[in-house]
Amino acid sequence: MDKPILMKDRLGKDAVRHISHILSLVIDDFPTQSFIADAEDGLYKLELKQRVDFLIVILAKYLPSNFAKTASILMALKDDWIVHSENKDVDNFAAWPLIDYVAVYGLQEPELSLELLKKLSPLFSAEFAIRPFIEQHFELSYSQLLIWCTDPDEHVRRLASEGIRPRLPWGKQLTQFCENPDAIFPILEYLKDDSSLYVRKSVANNLNDISKDHPDKVIALCQRWLNGATEQRKWLIRHALRSLVKAGKPEVFPLLGYTADPQVQLIAFELNKTILQFGQKIELSISLLSVSTKQQSIVVDYKVHYVKANGLTTSKVFKWKNISLAGQQQLLLSKQHAFKPISTRQYYSGSHSIEIMLNGISYGINQFELQIKT
Repeated sequence: MDKPILMKDRLGKDAVRHISHILSLVIDDFPTQSFIADAEDGLYKLELKQRVDFLIVILAKYLPSNFAKTASILMALKDDWIVHSENKDVDNFAAWPLIDYVAVYGLQEPELSLELLKKLSPLFSAEFAIRPFIEQHFELSYSQLLIWCTDPDEHVRRLASEGIRPRLPWGKQLTQFCENPDAIFPILEYLKDDSSLYVRKSVANNLNDISKDHPDKVIALCQRWLNGATEQRKWLIRHALRSLVKAGKPEVFPLLGYTADPQVQLIAFELNKTILQFGQKIELSISLLSVSTKQQSIVVDYKVHYVKANGLTTSKVFKWKNISLAGQQQLLLSKQHAFKPISTRQYYSGSHSIEIMLNGISYGINQFELQIKT
């Protein structure tokens, strides 16, 4: 069985050769072998983003120091890039350092650079490269983003949203929008009903980013968007609110069709252990009773309160089950939760607790002692 290709290896030997070949088509007497040798010297020891940065340095040795001349070369290579593309996954990644080159060497020529990023974005999104322009040339960049919202190319429209995401993974955080996201909302308004799922996913991800700093603004926006919403827009709203659902924000659940004020009693909540050895599982058992005559839609979650090194606690919400509870219905549920080594958490001995959450509202809490052998 073949090993899966690591993401960083998509920017490896084949990508270097593709870059070299395309540059040789648009630059007379381009020294392909010399470029390949320099580009591969030390490349394979690096992780993905380091490879991008390394190749930008190598490209600078072979492209004109005059950015306008380099821009004309990069403008010209798009058509050849597509025509000569044989391995889409690899060739898309190969475009990444060429696009990010613009953010390093074209920052002082923003008009030309923004035009170039629009041109190249369909090869590999320019969402990383545009962020320095948003920071240093905001008015110009923002006006372009608004124009791009109506561009015929879905890649350009997506760039309008993806490029201005406050917390773009792998990208530089746009702290001004973490503090105040209001400038983002007109772009998302343009794109919320875009014909492309590719674009709508970006809108949802952008809102999910914003919700981490401004949950109430996102909730208010989604409430307004629900008026006359298509099924596509409803999907976007569900995707945008996913972090707030996971965090148990009570105001979110009615927006997603769950009962706004659950009429439920937690008759019983038991843990099968009061003392748990690290590496074991604990079993949660609950009994719910509907005290309404109407059917209710309930999200059952539980929140684990972990002891930290300083003796205080931190918590995390875990999904349990989405249920439909008939009038006067009683329901028994049970679930196991493992306390085992994971790379993202350090465990400490002490009094932990588990809290039952129904549509984001706390209905009961129980404690147990976690013991870790040293």
